[in-house]
Amino acid sequence: MTQRNWSDLAPRMASGVAMVLIGLALIWVGGNWFRISLALISGGMVWELARMIAPENKMMPLQMGGIAALCLALALYLPGGLALPFLLAPSMVGISLVPHRRTMFLTFCAMILLSGYGMVRLRDDQGIIWLGWLVAVVVVTDIAGYFAGRMIGGPKFWPRVSPKKTWSGTIAGWIAAAVVGIIFGIWTGEGIQMAGISVALSMASQMGDMAESAAKRRVGVKDSSNLIPGHGGLLDRFDGMLGASLMLLITGPWTGLFFIVG
Repeated sequence: MTQRNWSDLAPRMASGVAMVLIGLALIWVGGNWFRISLALISGGMVWELARMIAPENKMMPLQMGGIAALCLALALYLPGGLALPFLLAPSMVGISLVPHRRTMFLTFCAMILLSGYGMVRLRDDQGIIWLGWLVAVVVVTDIAGYFAGRMIGGPKFWPRVSPKKTWSGTIAGWIAAAVVGIIFGIWTGEGIQMAGISVALSMASQMGDMAESAAKRRVGVKDSSNLIPGHGGLLDRFDGMLGASLMLLITGPWTGLFFIVG
């Protein structure tokens, strides 16, 4: 085990603790604070996405980030059916404004807005406990993967895209998520099925992480931005949450947790 393997631990821990505290405060308060914060964070992620794709264009990323934040904010204050067009509108606008890699942009842009919308609906409709469960699954997946990958090592998961990701870290994330699911299932009375749902969300969060890594690899950047010390940008930090939230949004009617229109 080399010092290099742990060189990013201190800034990651400091930034991670700060983000967790801020995130918990916003989730606890909920309401307008949570909605507007999610809209701004989502707009920031769309800005990073457009900036990665077209770094030579200074205005377009700001325009797309602003449009995304505004559309999500509008969607969050409209009835479900009327909200849906606003969640996809920034992707459609991007087809004209983004000069190249439009498919990458519209896919990730839609994912960002849909995920942000799903998180707010989960908080509003089901309460703080269920959103806390979603966040806990993503966080323990990341933490378990980080430490298991560096302590155990072993075969790489997808070395061409993410050289540091290992199978040991990936599986450790599933196990940690299952533990969270079991605890939550006992606490809420939902039973052992919460372990399976939690593992599926863990996998979705890892897919979001790998998808963002593949996108960065394709455009030739290491981080989506340098906004967060030790973590890179908003996309680098919340890519797993995007995947898990989108998975829960899609499967909501199946699990009975929440509905996008209701």
